[in-house]
Amino acid sequence: MSQITNEFGQPVGTPLPDWQGADTPERITLNGRYCRVEPMQTEAHLDDLFDAYDAPGRDGFWTYMPVGPFDSRDDLHRWMIAAVKSTDPLFYTIIDQATDKAVGMAAYLRIDPRPGLIEVGHIAYSPLLQRTPIATEAMFLMMQYVFNTLGYRRYEWKCDALNAKSRRAAERYGFTYDGLFPQAMVYRGRNRDTTWFSMLDRDWPAIERAYQTWLDPTNFTADGQQIRKLQDLITEQG
Repeated sequence: MSQITNEFGQPVGTPLPDWQGADTPERITLNGRYCRVEPMQTEAHLDDLFDAYDAPGRDGFWTYMPVGPFDSRDDLHRWMIAAVKSTDPLFYTIIDQATDKAVGMAAYLRIDPRPGLIEVGHIAYSPLLQRTPIATEAMFLMMQYVFNTLGYRRYEWKCDALNAKSRRAAERYGFTYDGLFPQAMVYRGRNRDTTWFSMLDRDWPAIERAYQTWLDPTNFTADGQQIRKLQDLITEQG
């Protein structure tokens, strides 16, 4: 709680005299060791994405997503035509560097540069991407771009409160639980209570160091198993 007071003795927020706002994300490619995150392109990514989302393990995949499932390439194609034109959400495709194939997508949304607020969402990790270093590095690259390049103050993650997998992912990635917003949305003909998480610029330097340590090849065994957990590293750095 702020201990700063104004001339009337009332508590007020921390002064930000030099704040000029953040920058708007652009359609650029973010390159990592295991993956790259590039602007969604309909023709270039359509076939890979459809095949990835059609891989074994897809049962229940779209339950908590506002779109999908896509029963045919034509269905996905129609959705992607609109998605690539959108600026908020701003969609990106995640590419496996080893295979050069698209294996998932994510987006920036609720983009508000003036106070420095931005959200990550529409995260659709195919079965080929889940529980791999690529999944973590893709989120890291998007975080780095938000904080280091664009200068945002607050990075948000929201999900259906019943989506336990998404809640666990947010916590693992270093987001802090902010609260529950009951009856925040109606989607797929049903109510959604929304759980909010956030990451702040003041916490980012320590979180960034934890990610860099976790993603280093020395943190993995010969068969690709992690040696140290990301959450443990974040706790240590914090």
